[in-house]
Amino acid sequence: MDKKIEHLGLLTGKVLLFGGAYSNLQALEALKHVAEKENILPKNCLSTGDVVGYCAQPEETVQLLKIWGAKSILGNVEIQLRDGAEDCGCDFREGSRCDNFSQLWYPYAQSKLSNNSLEYLSSFPDHISFNYANKKITLVHGSFFNVSEFIFKSSPWSVKSANFLETNSDVIIGGHCGLPFYHKNDNKLWLNPGVIGMPANDGNPSVWYAILDDSDKNFTFKHQNLDYNYKLASKLMQNGLLPEEYARTIQTGIWDNTEILPPVESGLQGFGITL
Repeated sequence: MDKKIEHLGLLTGKVLLFGGAYSNLQALEALKHVAEKENILPKNCLSTGDVVGYCAQPEETVQLLKIWGAKSILGNVEIQLRDGAEDCGCDFREGSRCDNFSQLWYPYAQSKLSNNSLEYLSSFPDHISFNYANKKITLVHGSFFNVSEFIFKSSPWSVKSANFLETNSDVIIGGHCGLPFYHKNDNKLWLNPGVIGMPANDGNPSVWYAILDDSDKNFTFKHQNLDYNYKLASKLMQNGLLPEEYARTIQTGIWDNTEILPPVESGLQGFGITL
């Protein structure tokens, strides 16, 4: 299938970047308030996908994003939901804890989403590109080549560089891996804003996003913490249908396991995020 790439042209002013809302309505509500406080227009609010995920309110989260008017690309979860697939397509190792947990939250999400929400999710492009402060920027979920590819800061630059070559981009905005980071090399920047639906395995219940700023006529970016009503999000997840371990992670900021993480990122569990 040919990729659907939405070209936004030239964007100016602040740009809000986020990913992985993961059905966490409380986090998305808090982020929308940030955008309004910062006077960031909805067309400048961009998601790397996986609007639906581990938390308790998939339908409400999708509808809020739609009402807000922020833009998103397809994550692997949206693709699987669109195609009526039986699994989340997260590329978890078969039989792993993450794989077993997905057999709870994914069918739960499927059962809660309206046809209106499924149609909306299906309308997302595979990628978004735009020009900003004299740079070409492309959004990917995992990578340009594989929506479910896990790319971390410690991933070799050779893995990342192919994405810049293929898209002719100066900046790649990535998602999927759940951790905020940036990696610069050869005047290129790989920027993952982090996700808002789950904490970053750093021992803190707050979550992460990023803001681009061109106010001084140059390209600048900054990662930001997002505080939200995580206690309510966790309580709603304790419904007997979703993994209790994920409800606990929402409160502790520590992942139940580090199966998907490379050794470097796994070793940083609970030590906070250094950017």
